[in-house]
Amino acid sequence: MSNHAQKSVSLRKVLITGAGGLLGTPTVKAFAACRATKALGLGHRELDITNAELVRSQVAAFGPDLVINCAAYTNVDACETNEAAADRVNGEGAGNVARAAAACGAKLIHLSTDYVFDGSGSLPYTEDHPAGGPSQLCAYGRSKLLGEQCVRQNHPAAIIVRTAWLYGHDGPCFPRAILNRARSAEPLRVVTDQIGSPTYAPDLAAALCKLSDLDVAGFFHVTNADRCTWLDFSRAILQAVGLDVPIEGITAADLNRPAKRPAFSILDNGRYIAATGSALRPWREALSDYLASLPNTATPTGAGSA
Repeated sequence: MSNHAQKSVSLRKVLITGAGGLLGTPTVKAFAACRATKALGLGHRELDITNAELVRSQVAAFGPDLVINCAAYTNVDACETNEAAADRVNGEGAGNVARAAAACGAKLIHLSTDYVFDGSGSLPYTEDHPAGGPSQLCAYGRSKLLGEQCVRQNHPAAIIVRTAWLYGHDGPCFPRAILNRARSAEPLRVVTDQIGSPTYAPDLAAALCKLSDLDVAGFFHVTNADRCTWLDFSRAILQAVGLDVPIEGITAADLNRPAKRPAFSILDNGRYIAATGSALRPWREALSDYLASLPNTATPTGAGSA
């Protein structure tokens, strides 16, 4: 057998759904950079995961060794008035992907969220902590919990990764919104009574690469290290780029959004750390890199200090 043929035989094929999104885009880049890996990213236009037959045929045609489901309906407030659509994408669609992956013998990593918990706790949520009841969760949380159930039913060996407070370069996110409001001189009113771990999408994508190399299954919680409130996060963003803009701290009730958010979103990363041997870096370090890479942004000077 020639060297070329040997390389072809050992090539790992990875299919990523939701490839044009906040997490899907850096995930495609991360796997494409891996040695002996062929990564295929499919956005919503190429693959509507609510179409079971299309998912089955597309996955079968590529013949992946690994499928990563980053596709999701993530507009949390819109889910309140479009819960059926959220269930189709985040629930039934996730099940379609899981079924197709299992049918061709592919490993599966599915992305989920802290919103499956009611947020009333005070200790970091472990993977074994019970999810919130239907009345305790918003529509988005219920749809993502349905997705977890559909994935486990159709692909029992799947890896389900829960994360929180995700931001990055490839979609709407909190840091960009804060910077835009600050530069337009709009009033800044930011919630003080919700706590989480801001998670940088490229860091999470790298974590998915690590998990994909391991013989593991089940739930993993993965976020950047350390915690803050949304107000703390906002102040770190503005300080890092040298914007001295006043911020008014408010409660979630003051904001009066349609969907209920978890007040406490800290996820225990112990299982991921034990499996991979390392934690994701602190969120302030990741934020510094994110801000440094933005166009027309001052060089960050304080993202790691205040």
